[in-house]
Amino acid sequence: MSVLTRDEAQTRAQLIDVRHYTIELDLTTGDETFDSLTVIAFTARTDADTFVELKPADLRSVTLDGQPLDPETLDGNRLPLKNLTAGDHELRVEAAMRYSRTGEGMHRFTDPTDGETYVYTQLFLDDVQRVFAAFDQPDLKAVFEVSVRAPEGWTVLANGVTTQTDGVWRAAPTPPISTYLVAVAAGPWHSVRTEHRGLPFGIHCRRSLAAHLDADADEILDVTRACFDRYHEKFDEPYPFDSYDQAFVPEFNAGAMENPGLVTFRDEFVYRSAVTDTERQTRAMVVAHEMAHMWFGDLVTLKWWDDIWLNESFAEYMGYQTLTEATRFRGTWTEFGVARKGWGYDADQRPSTHPVAPDAVLDTAAALLNFDGISYAKGASALRQLVTWLGEKDFLAGINTHFTRHRFGNATLADFIDSLASATERDVHAWAEAWLRTTGVDTLTPRVTPGDNGVCTLTVEHTGSRPHRIAVGLYDQDLGDEGRLTLRERLDLDVPHPDGHPIGKRPALLLLNDGDLTYAKIRFDARSFRTVREALSGLPDPLTRAVVWNALRDTVRDAELPPTAYLETARAHLPHETDLALVQGVLGFATRQIADRYLTPEERPAALSTLSALCRDLLRRTEDGDNPGLRLLAVRHFIDVAAHPHTIAAWLADGTVPGGPELDPELRWRILGRLAVLGATDEAAIAAELERDPSATGQEGAARCRAALPDPQAKQTAWEAMFAHDELSNYLFKATAQGFWQPEQAELVGQYVPRYYDDAVAVAARRGPALAEATGTWAFPFHAVDTDTLLLGEECLRDAEPTPALRRKLADQLDDLARALRVREAWRPDAGAAPAGTSGG
Repeated sequence: MSVLTRDEAQTRAQLIDVRHYTIELDLTTGDETFDSLTVIAFTARTDADTFVELKPADLRSVTLDGQPLDPETLDGNRLPLKNLTAGDHELRVEAAMRYSRTGEGMHRFTDPTDGETYVYTQLFLDDVQRVFAAFDQPDLKAVFEVSVRAPEGWTVLANGVTTQTDGVWRAAPTPPISTYLVAVAAGPWHSVRTEHRGLPFGIHCRRSLAAHLDADADEILDVTRACFDRYHEKFDEPYPFDSYDQAFVPEFNAGAMENPGLVTFRDEFVYRSAVTDTERQTRAMVVAHEMAHMWFGDLVTLKWWDDIWLNESFAEYMGYQTLTEATRFRGTWTEFGVARKGWGYDADQRPSTHPVAPDAVLDTAAALLNFDGISYAKGASALRQLVTWLGEKDFLAGINTHFTRHRFGNATLADFIDSLASATERDVHAWAEAWLRTTGVDTLTPRVTPGDNGVCTLTVEHTGSRPHRIAVGLYDQDLGDEGRLTLRERLDLDVPHPDGHPIGKRPALLLLNDGDLTYAKIRFDARSFRTVREALSGLPDPLTRAVVWNALRDTVRDAELPPTAYLETARAHLPHETDLALVQGVLGFATRQIADRYLTPEERPAALSTLSALCRDLLRRTEDGDNPGLRLLAVRHFIDVAAHPHTIAAWLADGTVPGGPELDPELRWRILGRLAVLGATDEAAIAAELERDPSATGQEGAARCRAALPDPQAKQTAWEAMFAHDELSNYLFKATAQGFWQPEQAELVGQYVPRYYDDAVAVAARRGPALAEATGTWAFPFHAVDTDTLLLGEECLRDAEPTPALRRKLADQLDDLARALRVREAWRPDAGAAPAGTSGG
């Protein structure tokens, strides 16, 4: 299939103007395909040739202005339109289209709990071609009128309000929107409906999750209403569509998708087991993020995919900021700092890094690769820094100018910067050049110089090219209050700055970027580093602690701090932590990166023992039941790092953790998965658990457990399911891959490491970008930290021609593998390295 190039899109946009689509879908024609009729009204500006995109199972007929065209002229996904004359035209295309099991196009899912079937579209970035014929590029906006024939008992949701007559559901015509934003979701949905500000609001899920959605409906709708109202306070332009539905759909590849009027979410956000308040905050943030897209992305849309940051960075920033302002979730920026920002830092230090706003994205395949930590986390961090530098009043004034100038149209980075510049006298163009057109992470290092009368001077060593406006926290230590640190003063500082800054007497801790207002790695002076190791938990603000933990994380990754020192710091201070996002983030890094990768197999048992002891401390601290979220985190991570089966096997047999919680399905599958890794369960136990929980999540849990069994036949069966057959859905593929590779089973799965590369290339080519990404992310031999794995991967990139989606994932995985090898090498007993993470002063 041909990908669309930027040059081709620009040429087509000059040749035609698309006015209107009429789309008729028939979902009653069987389990494999559905019927699709598309009528496109468009205007040719001049005599020209062009093409329309389509990926049919069977192209039945094509007419242009009433005259038949030969379906055999379809070349891959392109249907040529020859000898167009200037003026109005009508294209009519009838086809049968395939349902998807990979979350692309029209995804079809049958719920194993009750046998009910659901379908929904995911048409981003160029998958509209899997559902109907289209001039598929974001700057050819049009009005869409969609009708759907559905089975009896189904409800059809779409971008606009739907009505049903004789089995056919018709959606109200949309305003002008881009092709990738058209949405349909059909099935026997369970729905909760309400109104707000005169608009119909609804939340929807499959019937088997009805009780779980009902339990959280008030919370979801309260967040929805609060964010909706707050955006109307920020934005002059009112919500631009006729309704607001949120559908929680099965086997969804992303977190959510911003279809106008019909946002689709992965239905793991309908919680069927206990979750922490941080996880509820994450769901709320996704609601806020996707609603921001109604303006950033839907009302005003990028012209081409090089400006994807104009969608994602803004929705990310606005989601976190608005949630903080409008809801009970006040700790959003702490969660961003510890859970999202590292995603951006990691991506920005790999060879595949790119600017937030790249100069050129040559085609749609390249564009798909840029939905990463840079477009989301780094971009949102840059915007937070912009607001710090520019001021929120001028920032919002520029945004509202942008909406007014480009409503229901398309815009570029240059358009946006011009809108911002109209609201301020600051040089926004220079800021954009420094922040949005460059790559890499700056590093800020403090230098503290003693002076007369005990007055010290701070200078900041700046590695990098971007200007930063930061806060510097000066903390003194009260040795009489369990080492608690108190904020003496917070300085506002511009970096670079030619002069030093007097700071009075030397503080116990000098913290650059306190408040996390910029995007940069920070380091500590020697005294501050000692204070961090001794008194990190004594810092009063969780966002401050997040900045410190991120700095420690960076120094481990940069081989400047021994991984064991990070574990020791976690062991000392995490038992006192109150912020759940921080506990989750630190334990996740300590387990997945340090214990599983940065330490050698010989060192890993001691690391697991340390983490087990840490979790036991948290369990003891929460015995009185006053912090169920913290206790749940401790239980989860205790399971994940268990080196022996006895305790967790007893929990599973009893159906509860002593002192709580009782084991819900998530915890039962989690324990069974760990027991499978340790060789302490079998197929009979897995089958019994699946009978107890036959849901889709149960099917995934069983696949994960079966792939984790330390048995040669189990490994062969799992491998063949992933790579020899193409029957696994996207979610079952991921679950199988998650179970397959285990550090405890390195010898057992060693033969599969060299096989991975050839088989991954083949399955990515067969099954498309979504499975290619899953193959590179989840099926990669994460545990195999050795030069042989690295050399085999480099050979694959050089010679095997992996698809673009797989190539990007492999390149990133191999860079992370090389980093893990460098960390191990730096801290070999005979390497002669000394603890760092500190700087001069």
